[in-house]
Amino acid sequence: MFAVLRLGVALVSALLLLVGLFLTVGGGPPALTGLWLLILGGTGLIAVAYERTRYRSEAAELSGEPSGAAGVDSGPPDPRFTATEERFIDPTTRRRLRVWVDPATGERRYRPDE
Repeated sequence: MFAVLRLGVALVSALLLLVGLFLTVGGGPPALTGLWLLILGGTGLIAVAYERTRYRSEAAELSGEPSGAAGVDSGPPDPRFTATEERFIDPTTRRRLRVWVDPATGERRYRPDE
C-alpha cells in the first residue's frame, strides 16, 4: 500500500515540477506561479526519496518483506547487530525494547530488553 502511495506522490510531484518548469521558462506573470510549482514538486520528490530510505535498509526494501511488529524477534540476535544503550517503551505493547543496530548498513531492530 505504501509503495502505491509513494508512487502517486512521486508522479504528482514530477508533474508539478514539469508544469512549473514550463511556466517559469515561459516568463510573464505565470512565472511566479511556476516557481512555486517547481519548489513544491522538488520538495515532493525529495520527500519521497528520503522517506524510502529513512525507516528501512535498502536490503529490506528490495526484498519486500513486511516490517512486522517491534520486539517480536526471538532467539539469539543476528551477529551483525550490536546492542545500543537506546531503550524505549513501545506504545502499542507497553514492552520495554532495546535498539540493535547493524553498523555496516544502519539497519535497526528492536528486541525486548532483558
